[in-house]
Amino acid sequence: MRIGIYSGSFDPIHTGHAMVANYVSQWGGVDELWLMVSRLNPLKAGHAPSEDVHRMAMAGLVAAKCRKVVVSDFELSLPLPSYTYVTLCKLREHYPMHEFVLVVGADNLLSLDKWRNPEEILKEFGMIVYPRPGYELPVSLPEGVTVLGDGVPEAYVSSTFIRDSVARGKDVNYFVPCEVAEYIRNNNLYKI
Repeated sequence: MRIGIYSGSFDPIHTGHAMVANYVSQWGGVDELWLMVSRLNPLKAGHAPSEDVHRMAMAGLVAAKCRKVVVSDFELSLPLPSYTYVTLCKLREHYPMHEFVLVVGADNLLSLDKWRNPEEILKEFGMIVYPRPGYELPVSLPEGVTVLGDGVPEAYVSSTFIRDSVARGKDVNYFVPCEVAEYIRNNNLYKI
């Protein structure tokens, strides 16, 4: 099977993440999409993520509502720092029967020069890029990059916005799936 790997801290997973997962799993040319919960993005300093169990649970709530989407804790077992290329190579070792392709938002493609082994990621695995409002993609793209076409649904929501809003006592319904909003409330997450 061709598996799309959509990795992130998902702290919390929000409507934008859910849209990407649902769209790519059905229209992105993959047989299945794995929401890969990661421990810490080396490029995002300053915020220690919530406990793994909470982020996995919230991602699982989204996966349960999307066809061909599953949540994976594979990257959580890998040593820090968590580099995407290493994760993809380890996935290939553990699941040689599958082909893996990385799924990212347009913002991540534009910062690819800051990643470890970006050329190897594109050459060995390839990348599906989901457009994101406010991020203009270059006309000339590297080989191995597929940008999903015009007309894909887009939403600009960020996990930082969600965490800050919850901390200030705001209602985040519609910014996160209703099950995730309820999980955040029930587990008293993101309170100061």
